[in-house]
Amino acid sequence: MSTTTVVLAATSSEVLNVIAAFVGGLVIAGALVWAVQFGMRVMDRELPHPNPEDHPKMPEGGPVHEMREMREPDEVPQTEGGERLMPYELHHAGSRRGKDQHRKRWLPGSSGSFGSGGLGHT
Repeated sequence: MSTTTVVLAATSSEVLNVIAAFVGGLVIAGALVWAVQFGMRVMDRELPHPNPEDHPKMPEGGPVHEMREMREPDEVPQTEGGERLMPYELHHAGSRRGKDQHRKRWLPGSSGSFGSGGLGHT
């Protein structure tokens, strides 16, 4: 085998493609190793995780449950002259506890207003 044949084989595109792929793989592997080391350094600088004693505890009386109550709707006040109300002129809507605490239920025989064309609950 002559020297020219070896030189031609070494410079062929297939060999260069293999070398480029190998070098690219080394670059990617090096970047991944650097990223893991960088992440470990960042984690070492962070505050430690809290101990189990530092977590909130359940109240003595057990878990707190939600309270259901019916609220009265609060009407928006009417303005004179069609002027617009400013937010500071309004008060919190529905902030009063209703006198009737029974939930309104669907009445059998009356249709809902969706899709029926009727008046809804009567």
